[in-house]
Amino acid sequence: MLHSKENIVRAGTALQDAERVLMMIHGRGASARDILSLAAYFDIGRTHLIAPQATNHSWYPYSFLAPVKDNEPWLSSALELLKSLRDETIAAGKRSEQLFILGFSQGACLTLEFASRNAEKYGGIVGFTGGLIGDLVNPRHYSGDFGGTKVFIGNSDIDPHVPLHRSEETRDVMTSLGAAVTLKVYKNMGHTINQDELDVVDTVILNPPSIREK
Repeated sequence: MLHSKENIVRAGTALQDAERVLMMIHGRGASARDILSLAAYFDIGRTHLIAPQATNHSWYPYSFLAPVKDNEPWLSSALELLKSLRDETIAAGKRSEQLFILGFSQGACLTLEFASRNAEKYGGIVGFTGGLIGDLVNPRHYSGDFGGTKVFIGNSDIDPHVPLHRSEETRDVMTSLGAAVTLKVYKNMGHTINQDELDVVDTVILNPPSIREK
């Protein structure tokens, strides 16, 4: 495996005691600790946080819009790492509905790609500026049933790295697999995460009214 589990950063409640697990995937040039810092904006409660670290701070070498083969074998290694962390969560006695996956930029693309290749009922999926990976989106590459999983994708109408049309294509594919997708478009936003996105994720994905009222 090109990407290793050795540099994973964990925080929050211990896995065996947690009510849910939030896997957080950093972007190109960033780190596990960078993405983990976003947890401060959420009401995480009894959540086990997992933030894997990409080798050389990049999950794959080229743009996510390049042909998939150009980003191999790094892309497959990154997807396998996420799968191993998902399997670890299930082996610890958690259900897939207790697993949330969140990523930004390159990490958002990886998050959305992994979830769509392995569609099942997750707790929630978040892509801060991302879309499915490849020069073309082929729906036949994705399978499973999200079972109504809530998905949030945020993007700018002018993002220089992730064109809006790819986020729109991603929404359509994930919807066809049974996800409840919210795509929010922010006018003239730079390549960043804004407060509205953080608020939506906190109140709609991580802590929907059904959870807050308990």
